[in-house]
Amino acid sequence: MDNYQIADQFSLLSKLLDIHGENSFKAKSYAVAAFNIEKLPTQLHTLQAENIFSIKGIGEATGKKIIEMIQTGKMNALEDYLTKTPPGVLEMLSIKGLGPKKIATVWKEMGIESIGELLYACNENRLLLYKGFGQKTQDNIRDTIEFYLHNRGSYLFAEIVEYATKADQELKKQFSGDEFEFTGAYRRHIETIDELEWVTTTPVEKIENYLGSKNFSTVEKENDWLSLRSPDNIKVKFYCASKEKFGTVLFNTSCSNEFLEAWEKKFGKAGTESKEESIFNSANILAIIPALREKEEILDLAKENKLPKLIQPDDVKGIIHSHSNWSDGSNTIEEMATAAKSKGLEYLVISDHSKSAFYANGLNEERLKEQHAYVDELNTKLAPFKIFKSIESDILNDGNLDYSNEVLATFDLVIASVHSNLKMPEEKAMMRLTKAIENPYTTILGHMTGRLLLSRNGYPVDHKKIIEICLANQVVIELNAHPRRLDIDWRWIDYALDKGVLISIDPDAHSIEGYDDNYYGVLAAQKGGLTKEKNLSSFSLKEFEDYLLKRRKAKGF
Repeated sequence: MDNYQIADQFSLLSKLLDIHGENSFKAKSYAVAAFNIEKLPTQLHTLQAENIFSIKGIGEATGKKIIEMIQTGKMNALEDYLTKTPPGVLEMLSIKGLGPKKIATVWKEMGIESIGELLYACNENRLLLYKGFGQKTQDNIRDTIEFYLHNRGSYLFAEIVEYATKADQELKKQFSGDEFEFTGAYRRHIETIDELEWVTTTPVEKIENYLGSKNFSTVEKENDWLSLRSPDNIKVKFYCASKEKFGTVLFNTSCSNEFLEAWEKKFGKAGTESKEESIFNSANILAIIPALREKEEILDLAKENKLPKLIQPDDVKGIIHSHSNWSDGSNTIEEMATAAKSKGLEYLVISDHSKSAFYANGLNEERLKEQHAYVDELNTKLAPFKIFKSIESDILNDGNLDYSNEVLATFDLVIASVHSNLKMPEEKAMMRLTKAIENPYTTILGHMTGRLLLSRNGYPVDHKKIIEICLANQVVIELNAHPRRLDIDWRWIDYALDKGVLISIDPDAHSIEGYDDNYYGVLAAQKGGLTKEKNLSSFSLKEFEDYLLKRRKAKGF
């Protein structure tokens, strides 16, 4: 172990001591030791033990740890702190602008344990509520995290769209006589993308030469396909086909394994076709869009002429689940409402955070009264557009919501969500969610699993049971449209629809720009077979009001 490695170990130990709030003098002494060791002209592993202790700036404790590292290759004190520090917190040390003291605040006070969670908090302006985090610091941290995450090679669908669109346009311009079509996960609108894929009639060598001139590096290459990596670490793949086989290759590469296996079992392998539509015509079934080529069951619907008329972005009539500057949003309620109205929407459900969400400037009972009076004024001003009084009420550790029934009764509707103590077994998660769903004032179950794509898996739940409990209690399940959430997972939407549970595509908007996330929610909902009739946010203003009134009567309040 050379001096640089030893210095790195002491530097990391110093930072971990600060993160854990240990003795600051100790932390500083190890940081100084790291600095001094790095500057030594002689390698420590070449010295006798007694000579190490005589080096200026190295005391007894530091000297013993140096000898331990030279002899064993590790430092037990450091290993202990590494063991009790979440991997995501350690990863935060890679983010410029996040020193140990700030990381301690992020972890211990905000309860954030991963870089992805921290990015989400930045986008919700959460950091501004804590000492030492101003707007500039928050912006710098967000920019650095985004750069860091992009260099890992996996992207949210929403993050890759702009790059994919520009790349597609450039390829079609460069090879104007050839065909290019997206395929793979991107064409199927999978929520996270590891690789952008195309089917093309351009030969492998031509693509390799062209992209090589753009500083792409070749990863793998065969006669009929090519995989490369862009200078900004985006993996791309090209399936090269003749014009006669173009449709066949496009079909085979834009289906899930389950769908393709079921297809081949029912209809045999796709023959040589230049157009994808011909494959469906040969099987005598309706064409199935790539987004639906996931499960075997969709084949039966296509065969029976029963494919759903999928929801479209323009089918959303109102914004449900939004936050204003009364809690952790960026805009005033009036600005949020005016922006929604200008987009042709009919209503806005303002659902700021509840009082337990202190980290998000949640509303206590007194502030709620003020907000409700303000909403009444705005509704008079903005009619016929309407703002509904709502709250995103925290589901507490025991499953209760964090207001009394008297307060909950003052809302037009209540969105219940888990935001704290997310590390829990399925039994605990099911208890909390079940109790919250059974609360008569819960109208919508927000982001069912609490997942953050590419950052946090979310707590485990029995999706079938939750869906059935929502049905029994007339509770709508949210499809949180934020590209990092997309929760409920689209893979469970068909089960919810079969049971008769309504879905609600909601942007969870913390700014006016957040409304645009509904687009990604719609794409995810389409994969689950959602129609506008089964989506709450597609209800017209009158339909929405009637739904809420009918539900209140059914609940007896």
